[in-house]
Amino acid sequence: MPTPIPIIWLQATRPKTLAAGLVPVVVGTALAGFAEPIDWLVAAACLAGALLIQIGTNFANDAFDALKGADTPARLGPQRAVASGLISARSMLMATAGVLILALAIGLYLARLGGWPILVLGLVSLVCAIAYTGGPYPLAYLGLGDVFVFLFFGLFAVLGSYWVQAAPHGHHGIDPICVWIAEAVGLQATGIIAVNNLRDIATDQAAGKRTLAVRLGDRASRIYIVLLHLGATGCLALAALLLHSWLLAIPVAVAGLGGGMLCRGLVRTQGAGLNRYLSRSAALELITGLCLAVTLTMAARCAAG
Repeated sequence: MPTPIPIIWLQATRPKTLAAGLVPVVVGTALAGFAEPIDWLVAAACLAGALLIQIGTNFANDAFDALKGADTPARLGPQRAVASGLISARSMLMATAGVLILALAIGLYLARLGGWPILVLGLVSLVCAIAYTGGPYPLAYLGLGDVFVFLFFGLFAVLGSYWVQAAPHGHHGIDPICVWIAEAVGLQATGIIAVNNLRDIATDQAAGKRTLAVRLGDRASRIYIVLLHLGATGCLALAALLLHSWLLAIPVAVAGLGGGMLCRGLVRTQGAGLNRYLSRSAALELITGLCLAVTLTMAARCAAG
C-alpha cells in the first residue's frame, strides 16, 4: 500500500532530528529567565523560527543530495523522499522556499525586538540553510557541516534566543555561563550529524561528498563522536561550577552517563545499525536539554529568593 502524501512530507521534515532545533530555544529561554520573566509569545516565535529553518534545511538537503547523487534508493539511512522518487526535486525546493519565507517573516518580528544582531543572524541562517547542501560551495560537501551545526544549533540558537528575550529589557551582555551552556548544546547537536555522516561514509565518498567523517575515516570519526560528548559534559560541568548551583549536576550527569552509554554501543556498530544511534543521539540531546531548562528555571527562582 503506497504511503500517503502527508506522511511522506512529515517524514521529510526528519522529526527524529528536530530536537536540534527545539533544545537550543528552550535552553536559551530558560537562561533569559534569569534576566526577566519569560515572554511566552516571544519564546514561541523563537521556537517556530528555529524549527522552520531546520525543516527548510532538511527539505533542501533532501533535494540537493538526491540531485548530486549523494542519496540513492540504496542508502543505509531512512528513506529520502526525492531520492526514492516519492516527491520531485522541484516540489521539494518549492516547499523549502515556502518554509524559509515563513521563517523570514518570524525573524523580522524578532528583529524588531532584538535589533540588528537578530536580523543579521536570521539572514545568515536562511542563507546557510540553502548553502548547507546547495549552491556552488555546499558546506556539507566541503566538510563544514559539523561547524554549521555547532554554530547554528548551538551558539547562535541558544544565545540568539536568550538575546531576543533579554535585550528589550536592557540586558545587552552575555554571561560566560550562557556561552558554555550554548557550546554544550552545540556539541550534542553536532554529535547527531556526526553519527549520520559516520553511517554514510561509503555512499558520501562515492558521490564526492567530503564530509568530516569522510575526511577522518571510520575509526577517527568514532573517536571524534566520543570527544563531542565528553566536551558537552565538560562544558555543562564548568557552567555548573560558575553558576554555583548543585541543580546543574543533574544535566551534567544525564549528558555524561547518556553520552557514555551511547558511545559504548556506537563503537561496536556498523552500517544500518547506526540508525538507532542517530535516534539515540537526538534523544540524548532532547533529554539533556529539557533537564537543563528545568534546572536553570529552578536555579533562577532560587536566585530570585
